[in-house]
Order: sequence, then C-alpha cells, then structure tokens
Amino acid sequence: MKCLLRPLPLPFHLPLNITTVIHITALRLYSSTMARTYESALAHLDSIQSNRAVTSLFSPPASVSVSASVSASSPSAKDLNALAIPEMLSWLARAGLAQDDLARLRCIHVAGTKGKGSVCAYLTSVLTRVPAAVGRVGTYTSPHLVSVRERIQLDGRPISRELFARYFFEVWDALTEAARDEAARSGNKNVSAAEVEGPASKPFYFRFLTILAFHVFLREGVKSAVVECGIGGEYDSTNVLPAEAVTASVISQLGIDHVGMLGGTLPEIAWNKAGVMKPGRKCFTRKLRGGEGEEEAMRVLRERAAEKKATLIEVEDQEVERWGGVRRTETGSLEGEFQRYNQALALKAAAEHLRVLDGSQHVPAEETLSDLAERFSDGLRQAKLQGRSETRHYGDFTWLVDGAHTAESLQVAAKWFAGKRKASAGDAKVVLLFNQQERDVAKLLESLHGGIERELGAAQGNFFDYAIFARNDVRRKTADEPERDLAVQQAAADAMRELSPRTETAVVGSVDEAVEKIQAAQRRDGGKVVVLATGSFHLVGALLRILEPDAEL
Repeated sequence: MKCLLRPLPLPFHLPLNITTVIHITALRLYSSTMARTYESALAHLDSIQSNRAVTSLFSPPASVSVSASVSASSPSAKDLNALAIPEMLSWLARAGLAQDDLARLRCIHVAGTKGKGSVCAYLTSVLTRVPAAVGRVGTYTSPHLVSVRERIQLDGRPISRELFARYFFEVWDALTEAARDEAARSGNKNVSAAEVEGPASKPFYFRFLTILAFHVFLREGVKSAVVECGIGGEYDSTNVLPAEAVTASVISQLGIDHVGMLGGTLPEIAWNKAGVMKPGRKCFTRKLRGGEGEEEAMRVLRERAAEKKATLIEVEDQEVERWGGVRRTETGSLEGEFQRYNQALALKAAAEHLRVLDGSQHVPAEETLSDLAERFSDGLRQAKLQGRSETRHYGDFTWLVDGAHTAESLQVAAKWFAGKRKASAGDAKVVLLFNQQERDVAKLLESLHGGIERELGAAQGNFFDYAIFARNDVRRKTADEPERDLAVQQAAADAMRELSPRTETAVVGSVDEAVEKIQAAQRRDGGKVVVLATGSFHLVGALLRILEPDAEL
C-alpha cells in the first residue's frame, strides 16, 4: 500500500517492465525525441496513476460517535494521510520548486464539501475585474468536465493548448531528470529508460496537476491565485502552500463525503477541512447550527483556528438572507437561491485578499454584504461554472445540468430543479438522466426525489415522465468490446420504480445512447422536453461533450 503513495527511491512505485511489449511501448511513448504536442501531453497525463487508484486504498473507517473525543489534536501518525504533505513536498522539489517559490504567490485557499467550486468561480470573476489591485489571476480547481485545461485558468480562462503542452513537458522533464540523477547516485543499473522517463517516476494525477498549476502560475507572472482543495484540506496536495502565500481561506458548506480519507462524522471532516487555515489570516465559513454534528463541527473549527493562530469568521445565515444575494440577469450556470451563501463567502474573502495585498495593518470597519456586493456586483453576476446549476437550451430541449453527487448536494439540486419547474409554463415532458457509479445509488435517488417532493408537494405526483440510467461512458461499446456491467444502472431503475411507479425507466450503457433515447421520445411525442441531468460530474462531463461536440478539448 505504501509504495503506491510514497515517492520511493528507484525502482519506482509503478514498474513498467511487466512484459516486453509494455517495455517497448513505454520506450516509444516516453522517448525524449517525440513531439511535445498537446495531444502528446494528454497521452502522457493519461498514463499517470489515477486518483481513484489511490483513494480506493482508504477503506471507510468504523463509525465514530460525535462526542467530545473529537478535538483539534492531530490524528495518528500511522494514518496514511499523514504521509501526504511530506510526499508532496518531495515531488515538488523533484520538479524544481520549493515552498519559497510558492511564497511569491498570493492565494485564497478554498476547502469544503459543497459549494467550493462555486466559491472559486465567484472569486475568480470578482478578482479579474480589479486587475490593477490584484495583478494577473490564476485559478486551480477540480475536477474538469470536458477538458483538463479547465483546471488551470489564467485571468478566468482555461490555459491554452499551447501553454498547457509547454509547461506540462517542463514539469515532466524535470521529474524525469530528477529520477535519472537519483538512479545515477544510487548506482542502480537495473533501472530502464522507460522507468526513468515514464509514469513510474511521476506522482499520481492530482499531485502532478497541482505541481503543474503552481509552475504555470509562477512562469506566467500570476500574482493572485484562487486554489481549490481536491479532498479535505490538512493533507490535500494543495496544502503545500506556505503561510506567507495565503491571504485568506474559505471553508464552504460541510457535509459527509470521502469518509475513508476524512472520517465518517461532520466534526472529523471539519478537522480536515480546517487544514487550510493559516497563522494571522482569516478563514471564512458558513456558520452551522441545528443539524446532526453541526455544533460539534463548529467547535472543532474554532479549536483548529486557535491552534493555528488563525481568525475564524463565521458568516450567519440571517445576514445572508437579509442581504438576499445578487441574481444573474440571464439564465446560465450558478443558478439557485442557495448560491447567495457561496457569494457571501466569496465577497468577504475577496475583500480580505485586497486588504492584505494593499499591506493594510489596521482592521477596517466591517462592511455589510450589501456594501461588498456594490463593490463586486459585476463579478458576481458574470461568474460562470460549467455543470453547476446550469441551464442549456437547444431548440425544443432544455437541459438542467448539475454535477451533484452526494445526498446533501442532490437535495440542493432538487430545490433548484423544483424552482425551475415552478417558474416554467407549459406541459413539457420531463426526463431524469442519472448515474452515480461509486455511491449507494438508491439512497441518492431517494434524496433527489424526496427533495423535489418537499418543494413541489406530493400532490403533484409524477415529477418525471421518463428516467434514464446510463453509465458515464461517452460512447456506446464497440463490437469487439466486452459487455458493460449495468448492475448499478439496473439498481437505480428498480429504485425509481419504487419511488415513482408511473415513470417510464430505461437502462443504457452510454450517455450518447441516453441522449438518443431522449431525442427519439421527443420525435415520437412532440412538444418541449426538460431534462434534469445529475448524479455525477463524470456523467455531466460526458453529456456536455455530446451536446457540444465541437468544443475544444
């Protein structure tokens, strides 16, 4: 297990010399003379160990009761998580970067379970509209939906294919040279060129992209950066940022997710997310109250802030609700009233970022959300984020797209969907396109359906005329491909028939088949069609590739 997580001395953690065929293929792929194209960069990236291969090593822990035993004290040193930051620092050094280099950046570090992507989108949009004050803005987020370039943005736009390829190979080659030097120092003559030049000498996917993002920001003269955690905070790869690089941090809405890595209770997860707090800096979070484990989670956040000598700013729901948020002038992404809580966190963090950049030492009079919104309203209105509460219109079809994939986020998606249905007129057919491959699909469907029922009322009856459950594969299987496992999709269809007996269900092996079924139903029945596509970012990403086939990857 450890050898998958640690940058061990050669031979590396993913030996390629399993067979002569793989050896020859690897030598061809990683030849130093090959073209340094964008397509080549993607092929190299795809060869790296996936995040899933690593996160699957963390089996969910036994349930831990919410009690005073959960505190700000550090978890066991035996925990695999505890190795993460030392390992990441080692990889960073191999790529030719040090924390002193990262200290040249000024970052807002964002953690959370729900809403962190939205907070990052609002922050990016706000900061790019005050360039004289913040300089060039870089943004690092995950996951991507269509193109990996979405993860690394410069001034609010995905990095170009040309720049991605250039900087990708600068990092790849630096890691290769470090491996070659290490092999020479160790005198190990059994190390092949493929092992040195290939993925065996590289960190796993998210770590590599995190290093690449920092490299891009430094090479492109980024001054202000918005950096989103991947999973957690304390042990997340992005948390190699030194204290002097962070102007403010944000912990968006907390919820239960990634329990194998973060813990099975809200207080445990709060402990991990609080890792983004830095000495002398403010951390903004939505104040929790009333729900299971929420008071305890807030206590943990306060203890962690004291431990880290940070200032925790707890944003009250009443303050946000009195303010009301800033509404978009047209439909698009980041819709729904719940976004006002994410807007509030972004406003406060952006104002603090500007104060720190200005070098102001005095504590300013607290600005109301209305005051801040007046300063930054254009940024809030024009923020965009693919696949988050996003409405897309194509002729007779309206696609309501949201990557919600936990019980809590699906309840939020249900509220958004119900609001759209209340506001719409006509008798359009309504379709659910759904998948979740890794979690309990029946429970997630119950959460979505129950949330819609609470908003629209049980008297409405059928919320969906059709429900299609698809794998996340973009295209249908080829003739020589083995049959795809549809057990999860079948379980979802069975659960849907229990929840809504009058909904017509179908199971398909790919998203393009699902879209074809929806289009065929429209041709048969005529009229308008509204499709709610949700349950997985992978599903949403596949759908967007089909709806926008000419989009640049």
